[in-house]
Amino acid sequence: MAEPSIIEGFQACVQKGATHVIAHPYMLAPGRHATRDIPHIVAEAAARFTSITYEVTDPLGVDPKIGELILQRAGL
Repeated sequence: MAEPSIIEGFQACVQKGATHVIAHPYMLAPGRHATRDIPHIVAEAAARFTSITYEVTDPLGVDPKIGELILQRAGL
């Protein structure tokens, strides 16, 4: 949905010399998009660059630091 797309981002990493790409879903919950869609799109991007290794991490998840940041930004 946002630019660059996952495929464009993967390609940009390779063009800048990456030999291993780590995709990190910046999401709070391991929903379908984070667990199925993103890994599928990353694999599709990686298929274009057979010499590049890659991995997809678990989504960001909920962390106490996120709550602290929300309170900070809210001025509380």
